[in-house]
Amino acid sequence: MTATDARTPGRRHDDDWNSDHRPEAPLQRADRNFAELLQELRVLLTGVQILLGFLLALAFNPGFGELDGFRHGVYVVTLLSAALSSALLVAPVAAHRLLFQGGHKRELVRTGHTTTLIALAGLGLTLASGLLLVLDIAVGRAAAVILTAVFVTAIATLWIAVPMQLRHRA
Repeated sequence: MTATDARTPGRRHDDDWNSDHRPEAPLQRADRNFAELLQELRVLLTGVQILLGFLLALAFNPGFGELDGFRHGVYVVTLLSAALSSALLVAPVAAHRLLFQGGHKRELVRTGHTTTLIALAGLGLTLASGLLLVLDIAVGRAAAVILTAVFVTAIATLWIAVPMQLRHRA
């Protein structure tokens, strides 16, 4: 990759920065990036799987049948987004096992990065819909929608706006 990529003219990219600041070859960098990705996945996956297990068990609660249509729909969205997030977080590991020692490390890092970003979106949806479900029961529908919208705004700020601002400053 060149210092002035067509996507962002005039901007230095990570490969260029890496070459200037670390004595590692591209494959060594891919190995390091994959190890960092796996560490992030370990943290995320544990939380998502605990949440998924809780959601799966919730359907067997005696009061579950008393949920109205809205709450049932929110529960289904929450469950599906947690399951999808879990599957996406495992995907880089599964791909690595299938492609092991095949010379695909850089592609694994790029694909793992993409699936992790999608999984984070799914986790955001899981957190927001789970919060909406509980708040709907605890404080009523109108307040639940407002509080969940505030929560989604906070997630968007912390997970997207702040990192993008840091990227822009760099």
